[in-house]
Amino acid sequence: MNSRLALMVSFIYIAMFQTAAIGQDIKTGPNNLTTESTVEKSSNSVRVASFNVSLYGKASGDVAERLLAGDDSQSNDLASVIQSVRPDILLLCEIDHELDGRTLDAFADGYLEKGNDPLEYPHCWSIPTNTGLLGLLDLDADGDVELPTDAHGFGQYPGQYAMAVLSRFPIDREAIRTFQTFRWSTMPGALRPAHPTTGESYYSDNVWNSLRLSSKNLADVPILIPTSGSAPTPGDESVESNESNRSHVLHLLASHPTPPVFDGAEDRNGKRNHDEIRFWNEYISQPEADWIVDDTGAVGGLSDPDTKQPSFVIAGDLNSDPKQGDSLRSGIANLISNPRVQDPQPTSSQHGINTAKFGRNEIRVDYVLPSSNLHVVRSGVVWPDVQTELGKRIRATDHRMVWVDIEKPTAN
Repeated sequence: MNSRLALMVSFIYIAMFQTAAIGQDIKTGPNNLTTESTVEKSSNSVRVASFNVSLYGKASGDVAERLLAGDDSQSNDLASVIQSVRPDILLLCEIDHELDGRTLDAFADGYLEKGNDPLEYPHCWSIPTNTGLLGLLDLDADGDVELPTDAHGFGQYPGQYAMAVLSRFPIDREAIRTFQTFRWSTMPGALRPAHPTTGESYYSDNVWNSLRLSSKNLADVPILIPTSGSAPTPGDESVESNESNRSHVLHLLASHPTPPVFDGAEDRNGKRNHDEIRFWNEYISQPEADWIVDDTGAVGGLSDPDTKQPSFVIAGDLNSDPKQGDSLRSGIANLISNPRVQDPQPTSSQHGINTAKFGRNEIRVDYVLPSSNLHVVRSGVVWPDVQTELGKRIRATDHRMVWVDIEKPTAN
């Protein structure tokens, strides 16, 4: 967009929306993209965001090939949104996973680091996923074991609909915990799907005892946050030198539960969605639970030898709204009401707390939920007017970015 048009758009938008729902002045962000959700971040705060970018294809390699071509319009628009908000820690949902992380690298290197306001994330991790990963079980009982219906998580190919973490701060890779292989049946009180008319289990005992809980993955990603006053500027690779000065570990609890639809009266997807969300509720509340076993065999919920109450942020497209929609709402409602969790209820001025639009329906499904021992400075949903330049670009996905600023911990 040329500078004259950008200036006109900015003036029009400011005139239309002089007061923002989040109580901040409207500002013009990088690339002259204006939105009430683009607010300046204090040097003493950390911005954590979740964004479902809908970067998936019809076959393995499609997305990477598209991105590597260098001028993918969807990725350009997505990058503009991210560059406008400039999160310090960003969880991406629905971006392909490969062992070599080439799709994530192509997006980060070829799009986020390009343009007038490049954004660099020195620390990235493409999270392994159950989607499109074929097991040995006939999950839909049709006599064949084939994609996508018999995968551990629905997917046309391995790696589809995966997640990725991008961070300005170091990721403690040795301390990452994943629950990709955690079996649903081992969860106390698991909602085993049953035929409503007969009461018989929808899944055979063999399938039920082998079925994984997560349709994608459940990941506890410890991120090393430098203490107040020692943070680098965005894109500063010297962040590594601050690791020795850090005094705080922030656990990013990342997940993308299955949509609670595309099933029958047995509500197998709705119940799985509920229990995927409930897992975090139990994980943060039961540090000594012996039924919580990660992929390495380590037992127990969230704990940290340096503190009795570890800090965390639960982030992701949780596919559940506590007040509307097709999910079993008690899962997300109980998580939000957990005393260890605070819900800042990020908003946009026109669409309130909603974060996605499916057809004509607006709904809240994307979350950034900090632990109660963190101080929230401000928050927002990136959903500006459709007539603005940024408003046109957010249509690259049916979800909107959600972000929360938390106060950076001090040395004490």
